[in-house]
Amino acid sequence: MEILHTIILGIVEGITEFLPISSTGHLILVGELLRIPVTEFSKSFNIVIQLGAILAVVVIYWRRLFSSVELLKKVFVAFVPTAVIGYLVYKLVKTYLLGNNWVVVGALFIGGIILVVFERFVRKPAPTFEGNSEPTYMQAFLIGVFQVIAVIPGVSRSAATIVGGQLIGVEKKTIVDFSFLLAIPTMAAATGLDLLKSAGDFSSDQFGALAIGLVVSFVAALLAVKTFLAYVQNHSFAVFGWYRIVELVGYNL
Repeated sequence: MEILHTIILGIVEGITEFLPISSTGHLILVGELLRIPVTEFSKSFNIVIQLGAILAVVVIYWRRLFSSVELLKKVFVAFVPTAVIGYLVYKLVKTYLLGNNWVVVGALFIGGIILVVFERFVRKPAPTFEGNSEPTYMQAFLIGVFQVIAVIPGVSRSAATIVGGQLIGVEKKTIVDFSFLLAIPTMAAATGLDLLKSAGDFSSDQFGALAIGLVVSFVAALLAVKTFLAYVQNHSFAVFGWYRIVELVGYNL
């Protein structure tokens, strides 16, 4: 994989990881546009560079993350469903789904429709964006169940948790923050599992490519998270739904 490719993919990962548009889906489609061969390393690269985005969230949320034991417990409760199901289907996802572009574009399109319909007909606007409350333990667990859907490339972990959280009554600001925090153990586990199973086959050049991708995704994610938080204060997620739909049309053209 060329250095320019690692930089481009790192930027794509950092920008899209926390937006409801699927970072994995974008990495796969951008990889195709760049004519990057689909190999075991390219699949691992798309998983491992998420670590850069994780570090960005830790930097932004570290005070809140380590100031509440209750919050940490709820993040762990939400992580359990993903940990169990993710481990069980890891081989299936990496072998069959990550290399299937039609799975990605189909999930992007269906997810886009769901976002548009949700914002138009389901979600009730919150009176303010001031809430600092936390989900209950049951809500946290259900958010984790919604996150499981995102093992399908193109679904978007962020979209699944944010939409799912609002469906069960979690306030908008609360679920956005909780979704970001839940990303830390989720993506750390995904990265760790893949490295455990695949790192022994990487060359020194490939480890170098991973390092570049991690650093670039970290910087891009720092900017993306702060921008997204500012955006959602006064805007809906419908624009992301329309983006996903238009993107599919463009891909087919």
